[in-house]
Amino acid sequence: MKTSWTPIKTAVALALCATAYAAVPAHAAAQDTPQAAAGKVEAPAPAAAVRPGDDFFGWANDDWIAKTEIPADRSSWGGLATMAEETNQRLARLIEDTASNKRAGAEARKVTDYYGAFMDEAAIEAKGTAPLKPWLDRIAAIGTKADLGRALGESLRADVDPLNNTKFFTENVFGLWVSPGLHEPERNRPYLLQGGLGMPDRAYYLDAGERMAGLRTKYQQHIAAMLKLAGYDDAEARAAKVFALEVDIANVHASRADSADVQKADNTWTRKDFQAKAPGLDWDAFFKAARLADQDKFIVWHPSAVTGEAALVEKIDLATWKDYLAFHRINQMAGVLPKAFVNQRFEFYGRALTGTPQQSVRWKRALGATNEALDEAVGKLYVAKYFPAENKARLQAMVANIVAAFGKRIEKLDWMTPATRAQAAQKLKTLYVGVGYPDKWTSYAGLKVVAGDAFGNAVRAGDFTYARSIAALHRKPDRKQWVMPPQLVNAVNVPLQNALNFPAAILQPPMFDPKAADAANYGAIGAIIGHEISHSFDDQGAQFDAQGRVRDWWTKEDMAHFQAAAQKLVEQYNAYKPFPDLAVNGQLTLSENLADLAGLTAAYDAYRLAAGKAASEEGDRAFFTGYAHAWRSKAREAAERQRIMTDGHALPRYRTATVRNIDAWYKAFDVQPGQKLYLAPDERVRVW
Repeated sequence: MKTSWTPIKTAVALALCATAYAAVPAHAAAQDTPQAAAGKVEAPAPAAAVRPGDDFFGWANDDWIAKTEIPADRSSWGGLATMAEETNQRLARLIEDTASNKRAGAEARKVTDYYGAFMDEAAIEAKGTAPLKPWLDRIAAIGTKADLGRALGESLRADVDPLNNTKFFTENVFGLWVSPGLHEPERNRPYLLQGGLGMPDRAYYLDAGERMAGLRTKYQQHIAAMLKLAGYDDAEARAAKVFALEVDIANVHASRADSADVQKADNTWTRKDFQAKAPGLDWDAFFKAARLADQDKFIVWHPSAVTGEAALVEKIDLATWKDYLAFHRINQMAGVLPKAFVNQRFEFYGRALTGTPQQSVRWKRALGATNEALDEAVGKLYVAKYFPAENKARLQAMVANIVAAFGKRIEKLDWMTPATRAQAAQKLKTLYVGVGYPDKWTSYAGLKVVAGDAFGNAVRAGDFTYARSIAALHRKPDRKQWVMPPQLVNAVNVPLQNALNFPAAILQPPMFDPKAADAANYGAIGAIIGHEISHSFDDQGAQFDAQGRVRDWWTKEDMAHFQAAAQKLVEQYNAYKPFPDLAVNGQLTLSENLADLAGLTAAYDAYRLAAGKAASEEGDRAFFTGYAHAWRSKAREAAERQRIMTDGHALPRYRTATVRNIDAWYKAFDVQPGQKLYLAPDERVRVW
C-alpha cells in the first residue's frame, strides 16, 4: 500500500483511517498508556455517571476526552495519533542526526537530501512556478484527442489499493494497482480503477444536502484559486467547467459499497475489449504512454466508471480537459511549490473539508513527503534504533497464541461443515505473518535525489514508484512482500498474498507496552492482531482461499449461516446514528466490524490461555478496558462526517461497542437488561 503521508498515516486497514502528526511532547504516548496496562482497571472520573453497560467507550474514555484538546493542525486526536506523533518526532531526529553524519550510506543520504530539499522553503520560493511550467506547457500543447489519450496515460499512477487500504479513488482519471490476479496467484496483473475526483468521494458531488453544496462551492473556488496562482486568466470560468467535468465523472463512479465488493470487481478485459466496451478514449495511445502496451489482460475493478470516463473523453471539449489536467497537476504538486499554493491547498483540504484550523508545521510535511518517496529507507533507520529484537520476539509469541486461539475456534464451530472447516484451517496454517519490518528491503538505487531540488525530487520519486509497479508485472509475486513500511502506525491483511503485516510503529504504547501485564496488551494490540487474522475470514477475506485465489470454498449452507450472522451485524451498526442526519453504514463497515468482533474474541481466548490459572475477572476487566482505551479519540465534526461517508471503519465509539456481542464482557462488568448496550444472548452476533 502506498498512501499519501502527512506524515504518518495511521490505521487504514485496521483502525481509525486518520493521520497523526500534531506537535506534542515526546513522552505523550507514554502518558496516554492506560493504567490497565499494569493489570488494573482505570476507573472513570468521579463525576462521570455513565455505566459500562450504557456506553462502554464513554465509561472508559470520557475523562480523557474532557481533558484533551485536538491540536490545531489536526482533524482528530487519540491514542493512535500520539503513537504516530512520537514516531514522527523520532524520525525527524533520526534524519537530522543522519544529515550531520559524514559516514552515512548512500541510501540514508538520499533520505536526508530529500527531507532537506523539502525543508528549504527559501529555495522553493525563489524558483516560483518555473519547475511547473514545462508540465503546463506540455498540457497546453495537447491538440487532439489522441494527444489527450497519451497525456492521460502518462498521468497514470499506481496509487490505489482496493483490498489493502480501501483506497478506491485517485485524482488521476484512472488508477493502477499491480497485484496477483484474482484467479492467478502465481502472476501479477494490472488492475484499472476509477479516479478523477479532487474531493474524497462521489457523494461530495452528488448529495443534495446543504453542507455538501457548500463544500462544492468552496472546491470550485479552490480550483479557480489554484489556476489563478499558476497564471491562468479567466480562472473562474475555467474552474466552473473543470468542476462540471468532475460532476460528470462522479456520476459514472461506483459507490464505496460496490467498490468493496470483490465479485463486482472481478472483470477481466483484454486489450481489444477496451475499445469495444469503453469507446471514446484512444486506448492504444493511453496504454503505450502508461508503459502497459505489453499487457494482454487487465482486471477492470470499476467497469461502469472506465466506460463512462472514456465516453467523457470524447464528449467533453479539449479545452476543458486541458484545464482539468493543469489543475490536478498543480494541485498534486502544491506541497513543493511556493507558500501561496501550499496555503491554498490547506484552505480547502484542511480547513474546509476536515475542519482543521491550522496547517502542520514544515518539518512534519517534509517528513510526510520523505516517507512517501523513500518509505522503506526511512523505515530501515527507524527499526535499527527503535525496534529491539525482544519486542519482535514477544509480539511473535502473541501472534502465535492468537492464531492458535482462532484455529481452536474454527475447530469448534458447530455450524461449519467439516469440508469447509478443513479449508479454513489450511488457510490459517499457510498464513504469513510479518512482524516489525520486511524480510527483504526495497532498494532505492534507481532513485535520483538532488539536494535543493524539492520539485524535481517529487517528480522523480513518483516516476520511480510507478516504474517499480510496472516492473512487478514482469516477475512472480512474493507473498512475503510488505505493503506497509515499518514506521506506519497501522496493520494490514493482504488477501491476495494470504499475509499479514504488523509494522514496528504500531508495536509501542498505548497499543503495546513491553513493560505491561498481558491483560491490557492482549486487549489492545492483541485485538488488532486478531482483527487482521479474522480479515482472512470476513465477508471479503472469506472469498479468497489459502493461496490467495478468489474461489468459492464454502458450502452453500455454511455461507448462508455466515451471511445471516453478518446481516445481524449490519443491522446492529445501521442503528447507530452519530448525527441526526447521518447514520453509520452497516454494510460499508461490515468487513471491519466482523474483524473487530472476531479479533477481540480470539484475543480474549488467547489471553485466558496465556493467563492460565492466574486468569480472573479483574484480568478480564483489564482486557476489555485495554480494548476501549486503545480506541480513545475525539474528532472535529467535519472529519467525522467525512469518515462516516467514505471510511470502511466505523467511528471508534461504535467499534468499542462490539463488546456487547461477547458474553465475557457482560460478566466482567455486571451488565444487566435495561442498560443501553445490553443484548439478550440470542441477539448477540456470533460468527467465529
